[in-house]
Amino acid sequence: MGKIAVAVIVSSWVVAVSILVNRIVTEPYMDEIFHIPQAQQYCKGNFRSWDPMITTLWGCTYIVSLAYVASLFPGIFSMKADVSFSDACSSSILRSSNGVLAIFCSMMVYNILTHLRPSLTDRKVTLRTVVLALYPLHWFFTFLYYTDVASLTAVLASYLMSLKKKYFFSSLVGALAVLIRQTNIVWILFIACTGVLDYILGQPKDSADLTDSSQSQGKDAFPVSSQGVGTHSNLRKRRIHNQAATFSSPIHQKIASSVPSSDFSHEVREIISRLWQFKWEIIASFWPYLVIMAAFITFVFWNGSIVLGAKEAHTVSPHFAQLMYFSLISVLFVTPVHFTIGQAAALARSFWKKNKLVSFFQLCTALAVGFLSVHFFSIAHPYLVADNRHYTFYLWRKVIKFHWSMKYLLVPLYVYSWISIFNILAKSQRKTWVLVYFLATAATLIPAPLIEFRYYTIPFFFLILHSHVDDDRSWLLMGILYVAINIFTIYMFLFRPFSWVHETGVQRFIW
Repeated sequence: MGKIAVAVIVSSWVVAVSILVNRIVTEPYMDEIFHIPQAQQYCKGNFRSWDPMITTLWGCTYIVSLAYVASLFPGIFSMKADVSFSDACSSSILRSSNGVLAIFCSMMVYNILTHLRPSLTDRKVTLRTVVLALYPLHWFFTFLYYTDVASLTAVLASYLMSLKKKYFFSSLVGALAVLIRQTNIVWILFIACTGVLDYILGQPKDSADLTDSSQSQGKDAFPVSSQGVGTHSNLRKRRIHNQAATFSSPIHQKIASSVPSSDFSHEVREIISRLWQFKWEIIASFWPYLVIMAAFITFVFWNGSIVLGAKEAHTVSPHFAQLMYFSLISVLFVTPVHFTIGQAAALARSFWKKNKLVSFFQLCTALAVGFLSVHFFSIAHPYLVADNRHYTFYLWRKVIKFHWSMKYLLVPLYVYSWISIFNILAKSQRKTWVLVYFLATAATLIPAPLIEFRYYTIPFFFLILHSHVDDDRSWLLMGILYVAINIFTIYMFLFRPFSWVHETGVQRFIW
């Protein structure tokens, strides 16, 4: 029942807003001027045509759109007999493919939440799914022909298959995700890593290790009753189905209070030990991910860059400040969780409970890294400073560039944001999982010279899906916040157009 409710709710706004957008914005806008004509060339059967300004790999997104239009064509033809197949590839039809994908994406989110949090009721999962479907950066681009919705849907589908231990199918969908957007290779590797952790932590140790573990009185970093890496089983189910030969419980569930937590070094040593113990089984199960990685490396060497077109505008740059921006933007979108007196007090208590000298050193190190990042590795991309159609243009000019000291004054907020993120994740994830997530986020964002909040969507979804926010009030407040932002941005986009002196045509505000 929950899935049906999610599909109906998401479909209602997708259909209504799509009709409004297509009536007002009839011509391709912004990046659509590259994507829509390219898809239309494919609809005409011209598969040799390629726009050199398109950065993504040949054809994948457009072939998916071609199949989508083909599925609709009989219905279109029955209503208007003189329409050709190429005519059916209109801007509105191509845009609607993202609307369909957005509904599928909400189904992926629902299934992932059900898998990670089996204790949640359908009502709670439905609430969380609907709120995440409203996430402004995802919601807005549902109504335009961009690759963001397809990219997120493919990555989440690959992750869901991995959680279900269907690693081969996960890798196939992962390959599709990489073909849609090359930077998704990082998230496919992240999925593979979490899958490996899931596999090795779900396996019983050999008899000698088990004997030694039983004598260590809970010193093992991964006791049988602790968390795994996102499998369906949990401790309650294991007790019910005691006849099962092996057991794997969710890494996303908090360790039982009776089991002492292990330090990070112990976790790493135990993981390395189990990696070696199950090396052949891991290779047998996860080899498709290795094939994807090898193919990607081959492509990069052949192409000379990660992007296909417009290479000069998308050169890899050490943009460490991008990590700072991501942390603040992400926690602002989850304000009811991170920016509260309760969370600030929890972080303060956590600070004082630990070794004060070590905590102070860590805090100073984080602040120093933040200051160095914004001072030496803050990039003002030409697209950012010249294009006043994007909200990032105004945030850059009115906030970061308001005064020379502003970018330094924001560093404590960046650091607080990362500390709050780590604190929330640590309540339900192992330290190794948090580290892998951070490294994946860094690998995605640091090389990107352009500040684009769209790049934050996938890491944000992984963050919120694994942050166990159980307060329905917080989710409702987040939903209200998202609705308010979405109303504002779609209003500005549709009803506050403006003109450029140096370029003809109507210009609109966009993320």
